[in-house]
Amino acid sequence: MALIKRALISVSDKTGLTPFCMALAERGVTILSTGGTAALLRQNNIAVTEVADFTGFPEMLDGRVKTLHPRIHGGLLGVRDNPEHAHQMAEHGIEAIDMVVVNLYPFEATVAKPGCTLEQAIENIDIGGPSMLRSAAKNHRFVTVITDPADYALVMEEMAANDGAVSEATNARLAKKTFARTAAYDGAISNWLSSLDQQGHPGLFPDTFTMQVNKVQEMRYGENPHQIAAFYVESKVEEPSVSNAKVLQGKALSFNNINDANGAFELVREFDEPTAVIVKHTNPCGVCSHEDLVQAYLNARAADPTSAFGGILAFNRPVEAALAKEITTTFVEAVIAPGYSEEARAIFAAKTALRLLEAPKGTASPSGLDMKRVVGGLLLQQRDLAVLRMEDLKVVTKRAPSEEELRDLLFAWKVVKHVKSNAIVYVKDLTTVGVGAGQMSRVDSSRIAVWKAQETAQAAGRLDNPITGTVLASDAFFPFRDGVDAAAKAGAKAVIQPGGSVRDGEVIEAADEHGMAMVFTGYRHFRH
Repeated sequence: MALIKRALISVSDKTGLTPFCMALAERGVTILSTGGTAALLRQNNIAVTEVADFTGFPEMLDGRVKTLHPRIHGGLLGVRDNPEHAHQMAEHGIEAIDMVVVNLYPFEATVAKPGCTLEQAIENIDIGGPSMLRSAAKNHRFVTVITDPADYALVMEEMAANDGAVSEATNARLAKKTFARTAAYDGAISNWLSSLDQQGHPGLFPDTFTMQVNKVQEMRYGENPHQIAAFYVESKVEEPSVSNAKVLQGKALSFNNINDANGAFELVREFDEPTAVIVKHTNPCGVCSHEDLVQAYLNARAADPTSAFGGILAFNRPVEAALAKEITTTFVEAVIAPGYSEEARAIFAAKTALRLLEAPKGTASPSGLDMKRVVGGLLLQQRDLAVLRMEDLKVVTKRAPSEEELRDLLFAWKVVKHVKSNAIVYVKDLTTVGVGAGQMSRVDSSRIAVWKAQETAQAAGRLDNPITGTVLASDAFFPFRDGVDAAAKAGAKAVIQPGGSVRDGEVIEAADEHGMAMVFTGYRHFRH
């Protein structure tokens, strides 16, 4: 146990500081402090000793040098049960410091502000703070180190229970947290500075990229049972996501559950209308927008019931009892939605293995990066957050799409963005009819989508051609006219695609021959 007799406190974030220091003072702890922290404590009638008085050396260089002194770091680093350390500390008049409470200059917040200058960033790089934190954390057998105000309550409870002492286990945990914080802080500084161009403007991709993620879950296995796995989350998640969703019930999320739930959530948040999404192996197998969310789910499930079995469901509206009843009629792995009624929760409770996740739709962060790991390296890119505007569409055929076709084309374009390339999606009445994903040939993706649609219709006892009157979305341009010919033969009436092929003329000519409408978006949605 580390008995707290002297504490050094210097913080930028003063949340909860006053009651914590009052508790220390009541226990007779001597408090050392600097600048604004010392002034705040005095305002609250808490006795405090200035660091300059403790060291006998004044602050200098505009406060850049104040805690970088042997009486500070000797007091932190001295090993209390080492006789030679004790002798040297006594010889040089170094008194032990038993607690350090420091959080760092707000570098990350400073550089996040528009127009932040290099000078402003440099002045918000903390030097003394990380040095004290590392010294205290290194010697955590004897020193309690706090860098997060959320830990004040824990330390106060331990001191109250142990007559002013803190356990070695708690000190060790706080030390780990401290080293993680200083690593993240240094990483943020490195990322920002190494991203500057010759004019001093920060860019998106630093020369050296550092990030920090925190382990939140160890898993039974990864994609396959012979692979061990864990789930890590960024320190600060800026938007609603699977990473910060609230898990309301069910078995622990698996590696594949999290991956699929992320795909479902990212797709459903594309829509403003009430929408249901079903995802299997990261690909949507059924999507529908409908004013009645129950009907949206039924339509999405009917689009490919075979694939929907054991899938992940996502909704952009709260789930009510009627929808919950329909969901529980078949096996699904997980549901993610912005909320659930009490009645729905009661219905789901009978399915104890079913995972329920709650996450609001929110807004995608434009600052986010997409990362893809390769052996020995990392690919970074901006997230694909492109939103198709009506004015971006270019009608390239003799026939323009009808109002209903245009509505379905825009719907299909949102869906195809989330299908693995090569991706083809057939849609009718704001519902997916056939999805072709991940084929080496775009024509093959189209054939699979048609085959799946026809197989589903036959299984339901329908005699009609399900592709008749549909629209088709392609995530990239058609390199040859054969893709359009096949779609027309299947029964599609309109196409949305990026355009940009050297054979666009032939592709457009094919659409005109079939009386199809075709629009170009001007950009693609590859998803590998």
